[in-house]
Amino acid sequence: MAAVENATGPMPSFDPYERGCPSRDLLDQIGSKWAVLVLGELGRNGTSRFGHLRQALAGVSEKMLTQTLRTLERDGLVSRTVYPEVPPHVEYELTALGQTLREPLKALTEWSVLHIEEVITAREEYDDRTERTR
Repeated sequence: MAAVENATGPMPSFDPYERGCPSRDLLDQIGSKWAVLVLGELGRNGTSRFGHLRQALAGVSEKMLTQTLRTLERDGLVSRTVYPEVPPHVEYELTALGQTLREPLKALTEWSVLHIEEVITAREEYDDRTERTR
């Protein structure tokens, strides 16, 4: 990893195309299917309980949602608040850092909805071509 000089001294330059760069790991995390959907849901609806997230993200298992939320919390993108009640009341929300992902993720979501028909057509054409060559 190269260093860039700034007013306070050398600052690391992160390049996700470079092996071992921590930004590559971050891209893997925030680019995962469930992370994108969790971040999107929290961005759209604000603070949510685990049960709401599980219901809103049809198909996610409890284990996968738990793992995703823990990873997002560890990365500083989601905060978890536990209220001392019986049964326990836990809420999740985007942190200030997590909020900065709202626009990029919204753009990706809008792109996927806008172009899904073209992608489906391309997949079908590819499948037809590869099936004929077998």
